[in-house]
Amino acid sequence: MKSNFKILIIIFVCLVIIGVFVFKYLIADEAIVPEVEQEIDLSEEIDLSEKVGQMIMIGFRGTTAKENSYIAKVISEIGIGGIVLFDKDVPTNSFPRNIETPEQVKQLTSELQEHSDVPLFIGTDAEGGKVNRLKKEYGFIEIPSHKAMGQMGIGDTEKIAQKLAIQLSSIGINMNFAPVVDLDINPDNPIIGGLDRAFSADPLEVTEYAKAFIEGLRTQNIISVVKHFPGHGSSVGDSHKGLVDVTDTYQQAELFPYHLLLGEGILDAVMTAHIINKKIDSEYPATLSSMFINNMLRIQTGFMGVVISDDLQMEAITKEYSFETAVIQTINAGVDVVLISNNSTQEYDEGLPYIARDIIMKAVDENMISETRINDSYRAIMDLKKKFEIIKVAE
Repeated sequence: MKSNFKILIIIFVCLVIIGVFVFKYLIADEAIVPEVEQEIDLSEEIDLSEKVGQMIMIGFRGTTAKENSYIAKVISEIGIGGIVLFDKDVPTNSFPRNIETPEQVKQLTSELQEHSDVPLFIGTDAEGGKVNRLKKEYGFIEIPSHKAMGQMGIGDTEKIAQKLAIQLSSIGINMNFAPVVDLDINPDNPIIGGLDRAFSADPLEVTEYAKAFIEGLRTQNIISVVKHFPGHGSSVGDSHKGLVDVTDTYQQAELFPYHLLLGEGILDAVMTAHIINKKIDSEYPATLSSMFINNMLRIQTGFMGVVISDDLQMEAITKEYSFETAVIQTINAGVDVVLISNNSTQEYDEGLPYIARDIIMKAVDENMISETRINDSYRAIMDLKKKFEIIKVAE
């Protein structure tokens, strides 16, 4: 049985390779994303600025969000769609940033939601192991790494994810930037394999464990953001420190988990990787590339859910592009939610969410981003919030 499945995978590899060739050389940037059935009201009653606000997810400093706080003003003035929480403040190399204890986080998320007319995505990185903002020493449950889970049974992984989901739900976090579906195929990879963030080197096993993880989170309506598309496991560099070129190391098998999870009907949100593969796009990394997002992920894979950028303040982006270029190019590539952590090695800047909003609004006004592109993202975001009952729909 397993042998037959391997044969199917080989056939699948061939089809993927052919597909990439067709998109790159025959369709290229003229490819059009298929229409999605319109379920969200996109009438003129919904202001463009409201739609744009939903496309921005930001980080901030603070363990509370009182009425006159900075973040309360940002939420009310911009109408942002999401918040990302961290335990450590990177610019000052200090704790805490947003996370102290379960009780404190619950109060914080409640305050954040109180300031927003449209309920927020509130997300964090709770993969387990070395990449987990909700650490045991703060009073949270201990979650093993993906690598450790990959050495357990599938059922054990789902039970762990269920416990994590209960914890996340109890403190008001509705989005987890996990699971990681990168393949552990490069022993010298410092950011995936080096941190035990991969379930396995086998795409079938990665898919099985990722499915269990996602289904565990779904028991409490926690959104899983699968990452890092199209695959970071073969890289030899860390995109936090600079642009990572996988042109000579990338393997088509790194796409399998996305295809297979989509086929299972449990792929709801995807996070991009700041990696460049010049065989696909010689100019832009995946996050900024229409060839990767619109063509490979949307058309070739068939994913029509929410795409979230990895942090646009990682040095893979900031060393190569201006903030304005990164924001505009990312949205035009097909990304729905622009993630700006304000928690990188750069100086903390309270103006960033305003700058991002103004860049997008101006780009639409100057026809650098189409209003249709904004509408598509707004629709996808609102659909996801409804699906996971972040927005309550009256019966």
